[in-house]
Amino acid sequence: MNISIENVTAGYRRKPVIFDISLEFATGEVLCLLGANGSGKTTLFKTLLGLLRPFAGRVCINGEDISRWPPQRLARTFGYVPQAHTPPFAFRVRDVVLMARSAHTGVFGSPGKRDLTIAEESLERLNILPLANEHYTELSGGERQLVLIARALAQQARVLVLDEPTSNLDFGNQMRILRHVKELAQSGLGVLMTTHFPDFAFLCASRVALMKQGRILAVDSPDATLTQASLEEAYGTPLRIADVGHGIRVVVPMLH
Repeated sequence: MNISIENVTAGYRRKPVIFDISLEFATGEVLCLLGANGSGKTTLFKTLLGLLRPFAGRVCINGEDISRWPPQRLARTFGYVPQAHTPPFAFRVRDVVLMARSAHTGVFGSPGKRDLTIAEESLERLNILPLANEHYTELSGGERQLVLIARALAQQARVLVLDEPTSNLDFGNQMRILRHVKELAQSGLGVLMTTHFPDFAFLCASRVALMKQGRILAVDSPDATLTQASLEEAYGTPLRIADVGHGIRVVVPMLH
């Protein structure tokens, strides 16, 4: 499946926030979106998900404009994992994941045995099936994030859109999330994710899109996109990129 964002300008109340954005990625790869706060990453996400109608340009799946797709078809294509999620009720983990099956049963449909099986398989895929009967509100931040990814998997969408999936997690849980992201892409899903950490893009991204003030500065492989010059331009701070061996590169901030 090929996902293309073609010359998209979008925003709110007739005020553009992103300008003439063109991006393309496919299932089987991780496209990492980087940029400072206010660079337009969230607006781009909302446009891709069909929550905002672009002022100009279009979003296509395999060449087909998705602007007229019904919500249920969009839900079967895109699975969204928010940066933070506060549930209104202490649902059990199994039920949180099972809610995603409404993309297939309809809003007023009741999940059946097959839906329950798919929900549990999604939990098992992320190694959190033992949490199925736990209350979602009592989980750690890392466990909650994995449950949200499992919910997106249960939706059986081909493309996962992850908004800061490692936000507010400790280092160990950040690495677990990144490992799962990479494995999901290797299994054939498309992944579009944002992060504030360029190091994470080096670890798991196939390609990187760097944004500034609503425009794309560069799109290419992590090594080609995340140069000292491009990162300093995007974030407005001095830094260095260090090669620590074994093909691993890290971004080192310079405080003076």
